[in-house]
Amino acid sequence: NGVAAIHSEIVKDEVFNDFFQLWPEKFQNKTNGVTPRRWIRFCNPELSKIITSWTGSEDWVLNTEKLSELRKFADNEDLQIQWRAAKRSNKLKVASLIKERTGYIVSPDSMFDIQVKRIHEYKRQLLNILGIVYRYKKMKEMSASERKKKFVPRVCIFGGKAFATYVQAKRIVKFITDVGATVNHDPDIGDLLKVIFVPDYNVSVAELLIPASELSQHI
Repeated sequence: NGVAAIHSEIVKDEVFNDFFQLWPEKFQNKTNGVTPRRWIRFCNPELSKIITSWTGSEDWVLNTEKLSELRKFADNEDLQIQWRAAKRSNKLKVASLIKERTGYIVSPDSMFDIQVKRIHEYKRQLLNILGIVYRYKKMKEMSASERKKKFVPRVCIFGGKAFATYVQAKRIVKFITDVGATVNHDPDIGDLLKVIFVPDYNVSVAELLIPASELSQHI
């Protein structure tokens, strides 16, 4: 099995072609997916309670089409207040994680801009951190009042592992942490911009970060 249809075809046509000719029925494509059972119901219980309350049942966990029932409540102020409260609660958990793992203090009132995935050149963490450097440079060129007017407070969070011998990926991680060390200690910038690399990223960390994200980067 490949992780996408194109990979499964390469496995059949090139990598294991002899095996494929012997047992073609053993080769089936199963594209990687995301299950709401894990990524909403389990790791985001506060949001799950809200969804269940407003849709009237837990059917959405197994049938995601049921989530469309929330559309009719989109403008409901009570739902919006509950939704924001759940997000803030998740952000507070991540702020605690960041303080515990890195020593940095971040404001839960900032926008959480998160890119979590394997560290890879094609996944463009380098593009993201260069964009942050540019943002920081522009901030430094402005007066304090201009900065406050122009920029939304933002915490840029990275997480991911680099393969042991992938030197360029490790350089990217080093660059992210170096940018963080500069930006996070700059009193001119304060809470307007923070850069965090969460160490030892794994699924347990993802279960905390993903429910707290407000901008999820896939660049």
